[in-house]
Amino acid sequence: MEDSSTDNYDGGKPEPSGSLRTFGAVYQGFRENAGYTQETLAPVIRYSAHYIGSVEQGRRLPSRKFVDRSEEALNANGVLRKAAKRLSKQPGLARWFREWAELEKQAISLYTYECRLVPGLLQTEAYARTLFEHRLPLLYDEQVEAQVAARLNRQRMLVERQSTAFSFIVDEHVFLRRTGGRDITRELIDHVLERTALRNVEVQVMPLERDVHAGMDGPMRLLETPDNEWFGYCEGQESSQFISDPKTISTLHMRYAKLRSQALTPEDSRGLLTKMRGAL
Repeated sequence: MEDSSTDNYDGGKPEPSGSLRTFGAVYQGFRENAGYTQETLAPVIRYSAHYIGSVEQGRRLPSRKFVDRSEEALNANGVLRKAAKRLSKQPGLARWFREWAELEKQAISLYTYECRLVPGLLQTEAYARTLFEHRLPLLYDEQVEAQVAARLNRQRMLVERQSTAFSFIVDEHVFLRRTGGRDITRELIDHVLERTALRNVEVQVMPLERDVHAGMDGPMRLLETPDNEWFGYCEGQESSQFISDPKTISTLHMRYAKLRSQALTPEDSRGLLTKMRGAL
C-alpha cells in the first residue's frame, strides 16, 4: 500500500478549501457509482482507505499517481484528471504548507531560492527566534517557543536524510542585513558554512553585483518525490501557493536552473560567506 507514511498525519491539517471539497465529492460519486467502498477500493489503487477518505473529505491534495489509478479503476473518462489539474490554481490551497511539509519528509530533491531571509532549514535558533519575536501580529511567548522548536526539529532532515539532495540559493543582501545583530549574524554564517560541509547540502549566494537574475519574481521551492513527481511552493505576505501543475513546475525549473548559473559557485559562495564572517 502506498503513502502509508502520510496516513498517520495528525489533526493539524489546514481546513479544506472549496476546490478540494468539490473534488472529493466528485471522487466519492465515481467511487460509489462503481460499487466500491473506501476499503474495497484501497487494494485496487494501492492507496489506503484512510488516504481515500482524506481526499473525499477535501483534507488532502491527491497525488498524480492516485488520480491516474483512480481514473482506471473508476472508469472516470478523464473527469478526475481534468478536475485535479484545477486544484493547484485555487486560492484555497494557499494554506497547504503542512501538506508541503509532509512531502518534504519523503523528498529525494529539495530546491530553495530565497531573497528575503535565510531559509528555515539553515537558520540558527537565535535567528529563528528573532524572526518570530518580531512577527506581526505579535505572538505569545509560548507560540514563539513552539514555532522555534518546530523549525529546529524540521532541520534534522539535513543530517538524517543523507540521500536527499538539498540545494539553496540565497541573495547576498540577506546576510548583509545582519538580522538580530552582529553576534547572531556571525553565528548564522558559521552555521550555514557548517551545513555546506554535508555532502547532500549545496549553498549558493546570489551576489549583489548580479543586478538582474531569474529570481526577480520572488522566492520559490521545488521538491521531487520518490515517484519522481515534482511540486512547488511559493510564499507571499499573507498568501501562499502549493503548485502541482506541470506547466508551472516546468517554468519554476527553468528559473531555478538559470539562478544556479547566475549565482556564485558553492566554492565561491563559501569564500564570500567566510569573508563576510571575518568582517563582522
